Amino acid sequence: MNDYYEMLGVSRDAPKDEIKKAFRRLAHKYHPDKGGDEKKFKEINEAYQVLSDDKKKAQYDQFGSTFDNSGQGGFDFSNFSQGFSGSQNSGSSFNAEDIGIGDIFSQFFGGQRAGYSGPTHVRGEDMELRIDIDLEEVLHGSKREINVSKYIICNNCSGSGAEPGTKIETCTDCNGAGKVETIQRTILGNIKQSRVCLKCRGKGKIPEKKCTECHGDGRIKGKDEIIIKIPAGIEDGQVIKLEGKGGAGKEGNVSGDLYVVIGVKSHKKFKRLGVNLVTEQRINFTQAVLGDKIEISTLEKPVFLKVPAGIQSNQVVAIQGKGLPYFGTSQRGDILVKVIVITPKRVSKKVRKILEEINDEI
Repeated sequence: MNDYYEMLGVSRDAPKDEIKKAFRRLAHKYHPDKGGDEKKFKEINEAYQVLSDDKKKAQYDQFGSTFDNSGQGGFDFSNFSQGFSGSQNSGSSFNAEDIGIGDIFSQFFGGQRAGYSGPTHVRGEDMELRIDIDLEEVLHGSKREINVSKYIICNNCSGSGAEPGTKIETCTDCNGAGKVETIQRTILGNIKQSRVCLKCRGKGKIPEKKCTECHGDGRIKGKDEIIIKIPAGIEDGQVIKLEGKGGAGKEGNVSGDLYVVIGVKSHKKFKRLGVNLVTEQRINFTQAVLGDKIEISTLEKPVFLKVPAGIQSNQVVAIQGKGLPYFGTSQRGDILVKVIVITPKRVSKKVRKILEEINDEI
């Protein structure tokens, strides 16, 4: 840690007035607006914060480099202005409010002055909704028309906030610039600042008469019919972004976006496995032994599956190109048919005799 006394150029027994004068001189010298070193400016302020406070100074004198100023809750920048404000002891004629000390620290230490509202050009709100679709819609893609409750542009004023037939005038406070510049007089010199114009809220123009429908807001609460195009091959949980389809912006500002989360419903026949569809098909013992050609349902029309002779239960046979499409392409996955061989629990004497004869031959 740097020696605070050395940083301010004062002795360890220097009185408060001398410490204050040293700080003022160095602060003026190293102020960034004067071409000084911002890092050095912060360091001398750190030293002044400690040495101007009796309690902190005593701790620093006792513990030296092991003193932890952050342990005292960090710097209290409100005390900084006291170094410049008038007091009975100092005899100084400076006043912190007159010279804008708060503005200096807003500029260099991230603070904000009370009452500053910031930029008003704020876009409309983003919105999110969920749509559940069937597997058939995943196969072919689809369109959905939905009504969304949200802020919509006022039809009466078309978002301008002005009553139709009246003028939109240039703001007299900022002359259309949307911001107002002020000059703060400080001991470190005059500092130019700009803030959002409070009269027009940064737009530079104000309506001669506010819209009677939206009261100058440019938007009202209502419903908007939106068409959502759902592409083929979309995954469960995938999000479609519709730019500008969220809530309308205030006073004609840009609208937010609408995020549509797609949910794919479960199917009574098929289970989705990526672009493939998995299903089960039961066959009897004879079909398993001799083989067969059986009809299989798909998401479109039925197709025929050739079951090879001697197939085993739980064996999978693929029907190629009848699954779901790869997203953004025409290529499709397969239908995977899991064959379940059903063994009869009871058979007639005739069938039993035949099976026994077959068993002898196997």
